[in-house]
Parts: sequence; structure tokens; C-alpha cells
Amino acid sequence: MDLQFLSVSDWHAQLDPLNVSGVEIGGAAVLSAYFQNERTANPNTMTVTAGDAFGASPPLASFFNEEPAVKAMNLMGFDADAFGNHNFDKGVTHLQSMIDLADYAFVSSNLNNLSANLTGVEAPYYIMDVAGVRVAFIGITNPSAPSQVFPGSFGTITVANPIPAAMAAKDAAKAAGAKIFVALIHDGATLCDTMTQTCSGPLIDFAKGVNGFHIVFGDHTDIQVNEVINGAHVVENRSKGRTYARVGLSVIPWTGFVTKSSVTIVSPVKSAVTPDAAVEAMLQPYRTQISAQLDGVISVATEIFPRGNNIERLGEVAIGNLAADSARITYGTQLAMLNGGGIRAPVPSTYAPANTMLRRTSAGYASGPPYDIVVGDAYEVFPFGNAVVTRTVTGVQLWAAMEHGISSLPGASGKFPQISGFGFTYSLMAAPGSRITEMHLAGGMPIPKDQTSFTMALPDFINSGGDGYTMFVDGQGVTRELQADVFADHILTLTTITPTIEGRIVGLP
Repeated sequence: MDLQFLSVSDWHAQLDPLNVSGVEIGGAAVLSAYFQNERTANPNTMTVTAGDAFGASPPLASFFNEEPAVKAMNLMGFDADAFGNHNFDKGVTHLQSMIDLADYAFVSSNLNNLSANLTGVEAPYYIMDVAGVRVAFIGITNPSAPSQVFPGSFGTITVANPIPAAMAAKDAAKAAGAKIFVALIHDGATLCDTMTQTCSGPLIDFAKGVNGFHIVFGDHTDIQVNEVINGAHVVENRSKGRTYARVGLSVIPWTGFVTKSSVTIVSPVKSAVTPDAAVEAMLQPYRTQISAQLDGVISVATEIFPRGNNIERLGEVAIGNLAADSARITYGTQLAMLNGGGIRAPVPSTYAPANTMLRRTSAGYASGPPYDIVVGDAYEVFPFGNAVVTRTVTGVQLWAAMEHGISSLPGASGKFPQISGFGFTYSLMAAPGSRITEMHLAGGMPIPKDQTSFTMALPDFINSGGDGYTMFVDGQGVTRELQADVFADHILTLTTITPTIEGRIVGLP
């Protein structure tokens, strides 16, 4: 019996195609067409993901409470999903509405107090009977998830250790007759060696810590993984539908013994298929509604402000400088910062204004550079609905914050700081907690590690301790406008924007 598994990672409701080096890739209607072709080739196909299929979404989903994303996934034929941190962005009440809307199963194996907060979840496993073979899916949420959303977003749910939870769920599923075991874990690789093609990070640690699984599908970090660990295919895709995985298992049904297996990573190029008309028809009314709000041109960009491949989580980027500047200049503070993980799109983004005469990076528009920037771009960059907070910080807090922000290097992390009004130098050769070698104001004046105070603008998420920035949880802060609005309004005042790296953050050899 030949079973086939299709998976995407960190889809984030990327309903429109991505522009990858001038090629349109992914998008809901395109992926749906690919999936239909895959099922035609092998009817014994299961389609899964491991969390964050919605949340941190472009406006076409986020402006409508993520409903278009789940409706698209219904039409795309998903069978199972796990919970990632961004699924909780709007709290458990909103998440419950998404569970209720979904035609596919949500499965969780390591969330404590789950039933007191959410209903309709398959726990601790979900079994599908496919042509007489019972296949168990084990859903795992990343332990860092509660720190990556606003306090209270998880209700009273806590996250248990993934490895023992997954093993217990697998054993229970086996007792229920399952023969094939698939983990859907919302965690990924953080570093990969390009020479050996081996990776490290939480996904790899999980795969090494469990046994008896046939497939481990990862998520969360936008790093492609294709390895075999403890007999399991360990696979993570590029985010937002840039790739999907096709895993084949040839199984003896009555024993579950796998005689042959394969993994193929697919890049779903739009031009290779006819996009699914049913998905496009479902999305059209949402497009019409959003166009009136977000299509207005606010500036011209001389070049693309890049984001992706984790560059905003590893070092200074032009879009981070622009965003941090927008908050600092708008509110007249000395300093500003935001977390790189809060930046969700390049400029211009994949937002699709109705006017195809605009110069954009997507197919079907006039070509650039320069590029016409619209309001919708700001909401793709900052989809969370976070607000800017202004406050004072001490030198002690600022040094602690920057030490925390770079603490995952050389691995990528969403907590990496993008800054304005100041700069710093760090050395990875130094001991953790002592990596910052100097810090200075934009004019060069040193920032001492003492009680000297400075005014600062930052997202309310960070001010509430998100991404582990607990040094800011001291009761301070005045909430201002939405981060996306501040960004859009600032760009509007500039008329023309040019991506610039200024050496605000410098790593020593």
C-alpha cells in the first residue's frame, strides 16, 4: 500500500503567491491545484501542517479574523493541523472560532488544561484510516510559544515537554491500532550546515529524542530540512508555501512495516498549473472589501526592502531601520526598537492592489524599480495589531535587552532587535550575557550601563515581556497608535524611501 503525505510549514495564510526571484510561487489557489494533482496520482494522500497556518497573516486574512485562511484550507483539502504560537495571537476565544470553522482536525499532544480552554481538538492523537492503514498524527506545540504571544493569550493552557508527551501519545495511538506514526511539531531547525546538509535546533533534538515515528514534520523557522533521524523522515519546508513536501511510504497494511520511502521537496510554481477557481472565487469578496481600505499609494521605494531567509532575525536590515525610525520619529523619543520576528513581509509585499498599473514585484503589475508602496504593504509588514508604546528605559535595562536580543546568535531568533537612535557592537566570542562590547547614541555618545534614563518607543508586545524581554515589565508605558499605522504614516511623509544599512548593529569577528 502506497501512502502519500503532503505538508506545508508556517503557511501564515499566504493566500497570494510569493515572488521568488521573479517567479510566482505558492498561494492558496496554486497550492490547491498542486494538491489536487497529487491526490489524482495517489488517492491515499493526507495533507497536513504543524501550526501557524494562520496568524501573523497578510491583510487578506488578518483583516477578516483569519476566516479566509481556514476557508481556503478547507478547499485545499487539509486533513490535520497542530497548534503553533501564532494560532494564539488573538487568544483562545478566537482560536475556538477557527477550530469550529475548520473541516480538518486540530490535534494536540502536549498542551495541559486543553479541554478547559478549547473544544473540538483531537487529543492526544488523531487517527485516520487510509485504505485500511491506521495512521496516527501527534501534534506538538513549541515550548516557547507562550512567550511569543501576549500574556493571557493561552488562557490557562501550559505547554508540556514535547518528547515525553509525543511518546505517550504515540504509545496510546499504537494501543488504539495505529500502524503509522506522524509527528506534527511546531518547532524547527535553527542552523544547517550547507556542506553536510545536517541541521541542528529543536526539531532535530525532538527527532533524536523520540522513537517509533515514521515521519516528523517540522515548522516555525523557515529552514528547509530533509534528513533521516532514528528511522524517521524529518522534514521542514520553507515558510508561506514557498515549498511543500511529498513523503511516500510503501506500507504492508496488516503490520505497518514500511518497505520503501521517499521525500520530495516541491516548489509550487504558479505557471505550471491552473489555479483552483473555487479558492479564487471564495477569496474575491474579501479582496473587494479590502481594496478600498488599503490600495492607496503612500510612497515610492527606489529598491526592495528585503525580508526573509531569517535576515531580520540575524542582523540589521533596512526594513528594520525604517520601522524603528518610524516609531522614534513619530513620537520624538531618543530610542526605538522592535523584534525582528515582528517584521513579516518585505516592502513592497505580496499585497495585491486592484490597480495593476502600479509598479510592484508581483506578476501582473507594472515592473520596477522604483516601486509604488501602498497602505496594504504596512499591514503585511505588521499584521499583528500591535501598538507602539512610549516609555523611559535605563541604561541597565537597555544593555540587558540587547544582550537578550542577540543571545540566540549565531542561530536566528525572532527576538533579534531592530533599532533606531542608538547602536551597539557585540562579540560572539564573549561569554553569553557579556557579548555587548559597547553601546552608543546615534551621535556617538556612550550609553552607560547604569540608571541613566532615555525615552524609547517599542511595540506593546515587547513592553509586555514578549519574546522574553522581561526587563521591560515594570509597569511603564503609554500606548500609542497601531504599529502598522505609524509605519504607513511615516512612509507617507518621506515620499521616497531607499533601503539603507547604517552599521547600527556590528558583530566583531
